[in-house]
Amino acid sequence: MRKIISLICFLLPVLAYADVVQIRPDAPDRHVVVKGDTLWDISAMFFKDPWKWPSIWNLNKDTIKDPHWIYPGDVVVLDRSTGSLSVNGKGLATSSDTTDKYEPRIRYGLSQHDAIASIPYKDIQAFISQPLVVEEESLATAPKLIALQEGRVILGDNQIGYVSNLPADKGTKFQAFRPGKLFVDPETDEVLGREAIYLGDVEATKFGEVSTVMATKTKLEINRGDRLTLTSVASSDSLIPHVPSNNIKAQILSVYGGVSQAGQNTVVTINKGTREGLEVGNVLALYSKGINTKFEGETYTLPNERYGLMIVFRVFNKVSYGLVMQTKLPVQLLDVAQTP
Repeated sequence: MRKIISLICFLLPVLAYADVVQIRPDAPDRHVVVKGDTLWDISAMFFKDPWKWPSIWNLNKDTIKDPHWIYPGDVVVLDRSTGSLSVNGKGLATSSDTTDKYEPRIRYGLSQHDAIASIPYKDIQAFISQPLVVEEESLATAPKLIALQEGRVILGDNQIGYVSNLPADKGTKFQAFRPGKLFVDPETDEVLGREAIYLGDVEATKFGEVSTVMATKTKLEINRGDRLTLTSVASSDSLIPHVPSNNIKAQILSVYGGVSQAGQNTVVTINKGTREGLEVGNVLALYSKGINTKFEGETYTLPNERYGLMIVFRVFNKVSYGLVMQTKLPVQLLDVAQTP
């Protein structure tokens, strides 16, 4: 019994380490950061589980929350003994002899905007500040565009429109949207919300029973009957990948753009949200749904097969939006997204 306990005590640190990080067999010793790199890409270059950042980068809580701590030209070094990455000296490697030397350098002309992002924000930037989902009860009371100046049919940039039920105590910035696809839970048939198709931005110039607004930016045609919502304040800063705190099992409801399949860096919608404990930055593993097959007169359900990863970047009460980060197969409707 003592030998068994001793063996368990000996293995515990190894098991804990293996659970935290697994170094890729082809991982390099170092990588010089270049423009276009992301923290996810760099982590994936060295480790099999790039979302385990606190352990991989050996960061403290303050640094984790700061998205502006690594820049092009920095040298990322792998410490194989601890299974972590570091930005050695926060600068470029220089060699005056056979020994590499790292010295801090001043980043002339560089600002926070030059720091590399945690994920490719260019693929989700448009979704961060746009309305994506509206619940049915909110849709029923949403301000509505009822008329356009001079009898116009379409509201264009710098043109005037008239809106009913516009709140006067919520500021002057609003976004125009059109109700789109109804999201229904594929297992329970619960109505989860309705897609809000972003049309453009408007600014209130006069409040009243019928308020006056002016279009400041139009992306799609804005017509009578379209709705308004407050400008979103969602932010993409400090989006740090991490595993959900509880066991999440969701399904893909839709692929943005109305197509039936998604590839890497594509936005998808899942049927879980804040009420299930999902939060921005949660990483979910993607699985193809096991199909039924027959053999010798018997029907069998094949197991779900894991093929990729997604990261949640926008969360609503009953649905969430995520970016497909890695995939070996096309992401299809009703595929499973669950805690890794």
